[in-house]
Amino acid sequence: MQTVEPGPADPFRHTPYDGSKQPFTIGLAPVEDARWFDPDPLLAQHLQLKDALFRDHLDRVFRAEPGTEAAQAETFRLMAAHLPVVHPALYGEVDGGVLVRASGAVVGLSGTDTPGLLSAARLVQDDLVLMRKGEGGYRIAAAALCFPSSWSLAEKFRQPMSEIHAKVPGFAGRMGQTVDRIFDNLRDGQIIERFNWSVYDDAELHHPEAKQLTPQVGDVDGSLLAALFVRVERQTLRRLPASGDILFTIKIHRDPLALLARHPGGRELAAGLARQLRAMEPAQLAYKGLTGHRDRLAADLEALAHS
Repeated sequence: MQTVEPGPADPFRHTPYDGSKQPFTIGLAPVEDARWFDPDPLLAQHLQLKDALFRDHLDRVFRAEPGTEAAQAETFRLMAAHLPVVHPALYGEVDGGVLVRASGAVVGLSGTDTPGLLSAARLVQDDLVLMRKGEGGYRIAAAALCFPSSWSLAEKFRQPMSEIHAKVPGFAGRMGQTVDRIFDNLRDGQIIERFNWSVYDDAELHHPEAKQLTPQVGDVDGSLLAALFVRVERQTLRRLPASGDILFTIKIHRDPLALLARHPGGRELAAGLARQLRAMEPAQLAYKGLTGHRDRLAADLEALAHS
């Protein structure tokens, strides 16, 4: 699959590893409506890659339970009312749909058999997941998931939160119970966000397979920073007013760690990432695929921070 290379226009847009957030915590914060979505200069390229995945690998990137059709259409209508108003330079309002100015495409619901969530996903860089409450808690009831970070929609579809996050260190117990309460108490119109980060040895957006850094990584110039990317997920939660389902959005940002050396705040970011790596417990390192490379990566970051 063709990789969409990360562009230089807006590197390190979100840096939760700088000390402002702690890994393996919930870390939720309120978001005003104007910041629900966060389009960047790579919008057109990411939408092009999404279209290719929807065309060639639909079963891999889209699933929906029967009975979610109304919630999917509700998602599209909510986004169609939001995007042209908040981001008029990127989106236009047209009869029955939304004009995506970067591509010239008009995306709508009427006159098509395309599921509503699939149409909504063609508007934004974010992946879109509908969470619906059932006997086992909130589960994935529908999803347009093109850019997963080492998880498979085929495996997680219809699973409740407890099973989806079963391998996340610390989720079972208090953290999972807290997440359930947050979902239950999320009010109509309220938007909350959180961030997650990981380290990869490639810039692929579509990453459904499990990740482990390879031993060969870092042979370039003797530094791991020359060959690695920090991958940041910006996630938001919003309850749909009519269906009561929760829309979970995930947007991926990928920054080459090599760019830290040229970034104005690169030394501080390197120091913050090194501190978080040093503080991780073995189970956390294993989950992030960093067990064999934490010490070397942290050392390289510290060397940059003090250069």
